[in-house]
Amino acid sequence: MLHGYLPAILDGLQTSLKVAATSLAIACVFGLLGATAKLSGPPWMRRLVDAYTTVIRGVPELALMLIVFYGGQTLVNWAVQKMGGDYVEVPAFAAGVLTIGFVFGAYMTETFRGAILAIPVGQLEAASAVGMNRVQVLQRITLPQMIRHAIPGFTNNWLVMIKATALVSIIGLDDMMQRAGLAAAATREPLTFYLTVAGIYLAITTVSIVLLGWVERRYSVGVRRAPTGL
Repeated sequence: MLHGYLPAILDGLQTSLKVAATSLAIACVFGLLGATAKLSGPPWMRRLVDAYTTVIRGVPELALMLIVFYGGQTLVNWAVQKMGGDYVEVPAFAAGVLTIGFVFGAYMTETFRGAILAIPVGQLEAASAVGMNRVQVLQRITLPQMIRHAIPGFTNNWLVMIKATALVSIIGLDDMMQRAGLAAAATREPLTFYLTVAGIYLAITTVSIVLLGWVERRYSVGVRRAPTGL
């Protein structure tokens, strides 16, 4: 049915998963830094992060990826030439993960900020009153509750990020979408291969929902939920 192209597509899947995992790590770093800056940074830093999240949420990911890929390459080579070096080509993998991580860092910023704000202030004040230092408050109160509150938004961001990895094929990265495109062009059966890729993405997102749902339940153990009935 797939004319022997399935192994090649699955090999491209490994690249897609690497892009997603690396981008997630970058996005979490940007998100934590952005949330911290918004909640406790100086005014100029809060304005900078506000501008970052506003711009990112208003520009398509594809346009940003192309800007980073071509603009970043131009900037890097300008700097290298200033230092007397030779032409440097920015790898497509690096451009892809940096762009996706940078983009979703804006969404993670709002997710983490909302999760921290959801922690009752009285708990933090009580921790300080009993003599806990900042590290202890972070480890015992802030992080566990922040993770619980952040998981729903984190899950949504991760699911969208998984699908956004398909964009890296535009800049020449040999991922699952590009492999499917090559197979479709060779066999003239685009529907077959793109449906296959769509099914693989659906399987990944389904497994992600199940696993992150388990994590959310694990962090909600002992938490009393508000009644939903009238």
